[in-house]
Amino acid sequence: MKTSNKFTLARMIGAPVIFFLYNIPRWIHSSQTFSVIMIWVVIVLLAFVELTDYLDGHYARLHNEVSDFGKMFDPFADVFLHLSMFTCFVFSEYMPVSCYVLILYREFSQNFLRMISAKRGTAIAARKGGKIKTVFYVASCFIALVQEAIIRMGLDAKFGLNMHIFQYIGWGFFSFCVVLAYLSFFDYMKNFGKVFKEEL
Repeated sequence: MKTSNKFTLARMIGAPVIFFLYNIPRWIHSSQTFSVIMIWVVIVLLAFVELTDYLDGHYARLHNEVSDFGKMFDPFADVFLHLSMFTCFVFSEYMPVSCYVLILYREFSQNFLRMISAKRGTAIAARKGGKIKTVFYVASCFIALVQEAIIRMGLDAKFGLNMHIFQYIGWGFFSFCVVLAYLSFFDYMKNFGKVFKEEL
């Protein structure tokens, strides 16, 4: 397996692992200590797997491993990871359900467009708008994780923090993610939508 694809695969493997580690304290009604340990493990693991998004592209260019498969595998791994995280945050109420559903529609539509383009021999590489959208996906994930860490460590009660303010900030980021997601999707449709029209 190519080095770049190994880094991409790390995101695919990391997604269910992080999902499990985030939720297991609730599932088993664990102690606060275990719960705090798990949220910090999640933060570190997410930081690592997000770093692989840079590393796969870096090594693909460095070792001349850029391929049509990589152009499809990389964004698919991103979606796999981020939708896993967003699912955690919907159940924790850090992400509005409406934002989650709209992003879900966008990502499935985008993947459908990629499949149609691949069928016709065209691999859709990530565009600038899609990369900016991904940056805000990542930022929103860490904002939600910081909120969860504060609650699990009991800092909200200890320092009298108003978590509603943090929640509104998080909702704002997720709402902006929706806007960026659809702007980038329209950009993809503008540049590759003719493939879809030809298939129709």
